[in-house]
Amino acid sequence: MSVRTELHSNKLKELWKRRPGLALGVLGVVIILLAGLLLSDMLFMDKSNPEAFDGLPQRYTYLEAGKDQVKLHMMSVKPEDIRLRADKTPLRQIAAFGINGGFFYGEDLLSIAIMNDQPVNGAQRAYGSGWFNAKYARGTLVWDGVTGAFSVQVVSSAEELTVTDRSRYFAQGGISMNLQHEALWEAAAKAEQLPYADEQRMRSGLVYDKTGKLWLIVTPSLCTAAEFRTAVLEAVPGEGREGIFLDGDGSSQMNAAEHVLEGDSRPVVQMIAVAGK
Repeated sequence: MSVRTELHSNKLKELWKRRPGLALGVLGVVIILLAGLLLSDMLFMDKSNPEAFDGLPQRYTYLEAGKDQVKLHMMSVKPEDIRLRADKTPLRQIAAFGINGGFFYGEDLLSIAIMNDQPVNGAQRAYGSGWFNAKYARGTLVWDGVTGAFSVQVVSSAEELTVTDRSRYFAQGGISMNLQHEALWEAAAKAEQLPYADEQRMRSGLVYDKTGKLWLIVTPSLCTAAEFRTAVLEAVPGEGREGIFLDGDGSSQMNAAEHVLEGDSRPVVQMIAVAGK
């Protein structure tokens, strides 16, 4: 202990003996000052490690909803602001808001992911490019930029998609939810080979309503496909809803200013992003 520190310590002890109330006040001020310094350090650390998407325009509306232990994190987006992209990294490293997209293996995309007739992960008709729903005809959410209408089309490849103008649409592959067909959805999901439908997994999906609003949805809750679908029906607002299951489990990731969901931080081949400009 230095001479100066020892003197300060002795003075504080003497003050405590003579005027304990004043000593408590001094001690309180010291504690407040130390807490302020700690908070400043924490804020400085946060600013020195910003998210990749900090400062981007927030062209979405964020909502948390759900019950029965399935919590949904949702982003409402105009279809004109959707950008399908392939970055092959964990979403948190990408300078864009949005969620994970379709199924993949390694660096090959196994679900359709097309913007204006161009697959996001390679050339037209190339394996793994996003031109095909590999192996199976699967529910593919399509936005027609001419009519402004959404649909879910069960197809194997981009050639089978029905759109008005092939230079003005996007298509995202997944598995049909059949939100309007309660009696059919389980058989359809089985035919489309929904992975791990009955297991407790994190899940994600895309849902639209008859007004043209699109919801990007992720749950970090472990749930079956049926439980996730029920939570969507109960919590997602709007009428005439329809949608698709996306890739799930550790790929279930979201970049939002309000909440970041990392899944298991695995690299994800494809992302459904919100336009940044």
